[in-house]
Amino acid sequence: MTWALVYAAFGLAAALTGTPLFRAGGTPAPAALDWAVVAVGALAATACAAVMRCGPRPWLRGLLFTVCGLTGLAAFSLLMDVITLIFGQGVDSWPAAANRALAALGTVLLAATGRSQRRPPAGTRAPAPSRAPARVQLAAVAGTVAFLPYCAMKTFWAFGGTFAGTDIAQILASSRRNGASAVWLTLESWGLDATVLLAALGLFLLWGLVRPWGQVFPRWTPLLRGRRVPRSLPLAPALLGAATLLPYGILGVGYCALATTGALTIRPGDFSSPQDALTVAWIGLTAFAGYGIALALATRSYWLRTRPLPGPASTSVSAGSRH
Repeated sequence: MTWALVYAAFGLAAALTGTPLFRAGGTPAPAALDWAVVAVGALAATACAAVMRCGPRPWLRGLLFTVCGLTGLAAFSLLMDVITLIFGQGVDSWPAAANRALAALGTVLLAATGRSQRRPPAGTRAPAPSRAPARVQLAAVAGTVAFLPYCAMKTFWAFGGTFAGTDIAQILASSRRNGASAVWLTLESWGLDATVLLAALGLFLLWGLVRPWGQVFPRWTPLLRGRRVPRSLPLAPALLGAATLLPYGILGVGYCALATTGALTIRPGDFSSPQDALTVAWIGLTAFAGYGIALALATRSYWLRTRPLPGPASTSVSAGSRH
């Protein structure tokens, strides 16, 4: 309830002051869309008040999850904001970033409220560690392969190569203009592209979701080996990543396709020509789309495979499941 009132008040303040809370294609969207934030906040407050008064009836739970979906859409691209802030770069719009952060918080709180009365039966146990089905593992392979051209391009630049009319000197100059942190610039000067490092972490997460070592810490993790991985540890970043990268990549690929056919124009940005920008966009957005699809499938598989089972808690894990 508190979050809903704060979110509605935030949207109202932005609407009355004409501060855009949404962006479209890198430019501010009309401030009139801020009233959608007010409406979502008011709807969430109404639903929460009804739950407090009438209890979690099925139709109220459905309303909560509907609002949860709306806030999830509003939180789109929050992951990109987090990544830029980690490396000391500024976001495009602080009000828009605050809206995405509040929406993401609301998504979690509304989902928790909707599921709060679904108590697990007494005497549950964690299922035995297992691999994802073969089709999900194939999707993980495809998601990994989709990132290879992106990583190769970024690494080629970091080591001084020229691609799409751009080299490391131009990239560093552009990063400085955009307010990149000293950490980001230092990594680039050492031949380590920060986005490639993040991609490696993302692939580690992806394979943890489909392999048994994502459920029980393997032997190569000191102090933790043999212990159960908390279910929320991989699921939280996986859900955030899938909710961000999947639509971002798919919509981006669609945009690239339209730009390729000439239906839309693409701005060169920091590149020497629109064609160079389009080439790089194809590589990056194809990687995000492929990885996003694989991550969504792997997350769903992990969610289903790690649901508690009825029965006494298991106190041991077979050695073969730790790899």
